[in-house]
Amino acid sequence: MDSLITAAARALAAGDPLGALNHVALRDDAPALALRGIAMARLGDLPRAKLLLRHAGRAFGTKEALARARCVVAQAEVALASRDLAWPHKQLVASRAVLESHGDSLNAAHARHLEVRRLLLVGQLDAAEQALAQIDPAPFPPAWRAIHELVIAGIAMRRLQARAARAALERAAHAARRSGIAALDAEVQSAMQTLGAPAARLVADGKESPLLLQDVEALLATPAFVIDACRYAVREPGTVVSLAGRPVLFTLARALAESWPQDVARNALIAHAFRTRHPDETHRARLRVEMGRLRSLLRPLAGVVATKDGFVLKPHRDRRVVVLARPVDEAHGDVLALLADGESWSSSALALALGSSQRTVQRALDELAEADKVQALGRGRARRWSMPLPTPGFMTALLLPPPLPAG
Repeated sequence: MDSLITAAARALAAGDPLGALNHVALRDDAPALALRGIAMARLGDLPRAKLLLRHAGRAFGTKEALARARCVVAQAEVALASRDLAWPHKQLVASRAVLESHGDSLNAAHARHLEVRRLLLVGQLDAAEQALAQIDPAPFPPAWRAIHELVIAGIAMRRLQARAARAALERAAHAARRSGIAALDAEVQSAMQTLGAPAARLVADGKESPLLLQDVEALLATPAFVIDACRYAVREPGTVVSLAGRPVLFTLARALAESWPQDVARNALIAHAFRTRHPDETHRARLRVEMGRLRSLLRPLAGVVATKDGFVLKPHRDRRVVVLARPVDEAHGDVLALLADGESWSSSALALALGSSQRTVQRALDELAEADKVQALGRGRARRWSMPLPTPGFMTALLLPPPLPAG
């Protein structure tokens, strides 16, 4: 490793991508291409970074397996930052194995962190926790330790464990300050702001109030009967009935909960669930069928009782009924929630993260674009979608400098 490559690597390790480029901007050998790619990624030019890293991987050749593996891991992080969730995951796993076999434990751990962060984005929390448990953070330098704690916080927030998330973010903030990397410290601060922002709304007794994550955690620990409009489920302590994929049944359950303890007229339920203002006998017959299905699903938690005018929800054990709603209810809120991270997403990545079809997501994006809530960049397979205005937060820090020589 010559002196310019060493200087560029040290600049990247210190969080100075411009300084790194000053050393290698005019060079086209494999190590310089890799460092330029990482620097461009840190500066936010992800397409250029992707191209440089691909060229670097080819330039290293088959005999330099360790260097090629590091390039693949860097490409994987660029793909993650650009929300290309369809990037070949098997390549990352194979490269991690190469790094481990060559004793590059830090970059191997970094590769596993990327796997965990991808699993988080697609909602596979159990798999993410299992992968994270295989990482020993004890030997990590401060920058890697901060990334590790950010991943822990991300899982805790998805699990609605506010105290654990805050503790992990405090550890991440301490490690980020020790690293001296401003972008990493900014990412931690952005995560703390997210934790301190309203996570949901409580709808109960005809009133609405915003809830922080710790408030949501506390609510779910009470004996309340909760209609969870964030995760499309009905829950009480120890029991959860999922209505994901059953939008009509969930709409009916939410309408009953918002009117509890009063009943809801049949015509009002039909308008909510079937979106018609002129119900006829076919709609009333369908309502009876759907109410029968809802009654069957909710039997462990509550009864759905017919009244003279409509239906009423009757929780077992006289529990209080509340609705846990999104901070803002609007069409295609799940798509907007993902785009709110400030990154540019492809429609295929959004579909993968939402567990939906790409065609459904594309229709939602088209409607949001007509309302000027999202914007498209690029064409064809390179098209990405983002918010039209920048949102609070920072791009994922790309911290993959090659190991520095000892001494």
